[in-house]
Parts: sequence; structure tokens; C-alpha cells
Amino acid sequence: MDEKKSKELDAVTKGKKKRSFPSAYSVLFIILILAAAVTYFSETGAYSKMVYNVDADLFEVTAPDGSVSEMPATQESLDELNISADLELFLDESIYKPVAIPETYEEIESNPQGLTEIIMAPINGVYETIDIALFIFIIGGMIGLINYTGTFAAGLGSLSKVTKGKEYLLIILVTFLVALGGTTFGMCEETIAFYPVIIPIFVIAGYDALVGIAAVYIGSQIGCMASTVNPFSVVIASNAAGVNFMEGFGLRVVALIIGTIIVTLYILRYAKKVKANPSSSYILESKEYIENKFCSTEDAPQLTGRGKIALLQFFGTFVVMIYGVTKLDWWFGEMGALFLVSAIIMGIVLGLSEREIVNGFINGASEMMGVALVVGVARAVNLILDAGLVSDALLHTMTGWVVGMSPSVFIILMFLIFIILGFFINSTSGLAVLSIPIMAPLADAVGMPREAVITAYLFGQGMMSFITPTGLILVVLELVHVNYDKYLKFMMPLFGILSVFAIIMLLIEAQIAV
Repeated sequence: MDEKKSKELDAVTKGKKKRSFPSAYSVLFIILILAAAVTYFSETGAYSKMVYNVDADLFEVTAPDGSVSEMPATQESLDELNISADLELFLDESIYKPVAIPETYEEIESNPQGLTEIIMAPINGVYETIDIALFIFIIGGMIGLINYTGTFAAGLGSLSKVTKGKEYLLIILVTFLVALGGTTFGMCEETIAFYPVIIPIFVIAGYDALVGIAAVYIGSQIGCMASTVNPFSVVIASNAAGVNFMEGFGLRVVALIIGTIIVTLYILRYAKKVKANPSSSYILESKEYIENKFCSTEDAPQLTGRGKIALLQFFGTFVVMIYGVTKLDWWFGEMGALFLVSAIIMGIVLGLSEREIVNGFINGASEMMGVALVVGVARAVNLILDAGLVSDALLHTMTGWVVGMSPSVFIILMFLIFIILGFFINSTSGLAVLSIPIMAPLADAVGMPREAVITAYLFGQGMMSFITPTGLILVVLELVHVNYDKYLKFMMPLFGILSVFAIIMLLIEAQIAV
């Protein structure tokens, strides 16, 4: 950026009155209190749940009153319970979470969540997400280590020269790659590791941090929304519905391609506007903080041979992580171990002493404390709703909305239902095993194939994941120091576009079915 434009931008930034918007913590605590309030007046109830006990080779059925009964692990037992999934899917643990049993809903005594539960929920939320929090700390430690010697700043300076004039290609490449990860293996939480790397690249290229957030987060979510072979959503939902996950595959591929193009063009349009006029950035007031934290290349040292090796190792670690997740069934434990070992090796490569490695790592990890806590507080909302027995009751109420409808109205309403359920049940696999055994048979009554319900589930849950504060987005925004309202300002027009697109695709599927 030339000196004149920089001075003009600084003047605009200083002259712009800062608006006070609640932090990520305040947003989540407000939602937490509202969720607890809902448990006082909402209908409460539960479906019976069935889970396969591997050790005993039995099905265990837990009734709404908490009593547990056992059934032989046979196909006949599944048929008796009106569960359409094949027995083999339980035996090989493809379906490993408790499955809701159709037509077993019972109203039960409410369990309102009071002050004690509200206070304990964030604590319990941190306990339940400790694997993610630890991974975030280790990522921060690794970033802190490579920043300790100025190697990252030197690398960014070199990269800005190489990409000059072709920066838009970075947006296209990143968006399509993370969309591919989302559609194939549900890449979402794993992207936390990417932001400290991607954000500086985009900001140095003349964009703002929102462009980097959008390329990674929205890119991954459009991939998850149009899941083609994602085992954590489309596969487990199809198994629960008793259909092959390849049913509806062609339509989801088309949705993936068109949806990714829509998202990419939207991001490019905003990025072009910001590059031409930096004062048009939605997050102008955060510009100085973001640049100082992620992108300062002033007085950066020259990139040394050791630095080049360290950077290659740094990016190579992400390649190994992706391979481990996709091929070796790695999760946060294995990913954390990978980055920890890589950080130690990196310190040695950079020629740091033992004391410097420890200090650099701890300083980097400490900067991630706020981000890690947001993960736990976000989970607290789901814990309150689960303990308050709200989710099953909401699902039962919504099943009555779709009875006797035409296929087109049915599929649109199913889409809207899954958007709502996606807020209360933020886990894709959790929503699948709770709702699909109940919802999928409703398609039979209106002459729709069950895979249409799977598509509505994917699109509805996917749309909610773009904006729900109980999901990953507040974690990302806290990491980059961007307010939620600024993200919504950027996202809501795209949310409307994608909602219309999703409805059109669902209507096409409904017409094909009839």
C-alpha cells in the first residue's frame, strides 16, 4: 500500500466512531441464559434411544424414564424397533451413537436449568472440549515459535512479492480446496490451524481478514453443506435412514460445484472492493490490531536457509495432518501430537536454545487462551439444552408439521426444520442419529424418496452452520479479533442467496422424485 493511501486510511480509521458490540463471550452467555430460560416453559420429552454395546454384543434400549433393556443384536430386533439401518452398520461401528427409535416419544417431567446449571455449564463445556482446546494451545505455541525469530514475517514479505498482481488466485484456490475437504471428510474444526497462516497472506495481499475468514470458514461449510461422501454427515444419515449414501450423489455434486462458485464469486466481489478502497472494509476498526498481530513485516529479517527449511516444515505439517485425518482416522489427540513434535523440531532447525523454544512456545500458546475458552462456552449452550430435555420435544413437535403435505411443500418445510434443529443440535452426526430415523419415514407418506430428506438435512444444518454462534464461527472470530456483527453484515446477503439456491435444488429433487 503506498504512503498516501495509508495515511488516508489511517485518517478514516481514527475518525470512524467505534461501535460497542458484545464480545464472543457476552454473545454466548446471553444465548446460554436464553437457552436456560427456554427449559422453563418449553415442552419436554424424549425418544427411546438404542445403542449397540460392542463388548456384550447386544442392543441397549434406554427408555425416556431412564430404564435400560437389552435386545439381541439381530436384524429382527432392528425391524421390531422400526429402525431401517442394516445390522452390519452397527456391528462394524459405522453407527456408534445412540439412535432415536421412531414412535417412542413420551412427555416427561421438565428439568429446568437454573443459576447453578448456568454457572456450571461453561465449566462442563470446557471439560467436554478439552481436546479441541489443547489443540488450539499447541497451534498457538507453534505459531509463537516461528514468530519468535521473525521467520514468519520474512516469509510473508517474500510471498507478497511473488503473488503481487495475482492475489485473487489465492482466494479461488483456498476456497475450492477447503470446500473439497468439507465435502469429503467434513473438514471444519481442523481449519482452526489454518487461520494464523491464511489471514496474514490475505492481509499482506491487500485484502482484509474477513476475506481470509470467508475463504476458509465459508469454503469449508459450503463443502459440508453439499457433502458427497462425508462420513460424519451424509454417510451416517443415510445409514440411519436405511438408504445407500450414493443415492442423491449426483445432485449433491451439482450443488457442491454451483455453491462453491457462488461463494467464491461473492468473496471475490468483496475482496476487490476492499483492495480498491480499504476504507470500505467491514472490519476497518480492527485493521491495526490484526496487522500488528498477524502481519507485521516491518524490520523483518531476511529469510535465511534455516528459515526456509522451517517454513517448508511448517506447511508440510498441515499436509501430514490432512493425510492423517483422511487416511489414518486421526482426531485432535493425534493432530495435537503432530504439531507439538513439529514445533520442537522447528525450534531445533531454527537454532534456538531449549529455553528459547520453551518461552516461544508458551508465549504463543498463551495468546490462544481466549479462543480455547470460547469453544467451551459454546458447548455449554448445547449442554443446557440437552439437560433441559428440549431437543427431542422440538423434534417431536416438528414431525407433526409435515404430515399430509405435497412433496414440494414437504421438502421445503423439512429444510426449514433442519435449519432450526441445527441451532439446537450443532453436531452433524448427533443431529443425524436423532432426527433421521424419525424424519426419513415421513418421506414415504408423501411419495418422496428418503434421500430427499438426507439432502434437506444437509442443506438445513449446513445453512445454520454459517451463522450459529454455538458453532465454530465465534471461535474463529475470537481468534482473528473480529466482532460477530461485522461477520453477519458480510454473511447475511450470501446466506439469503444460498438459501434460495438450496430451495431451488430441493424443489428440483422433489420434481425428479414425482
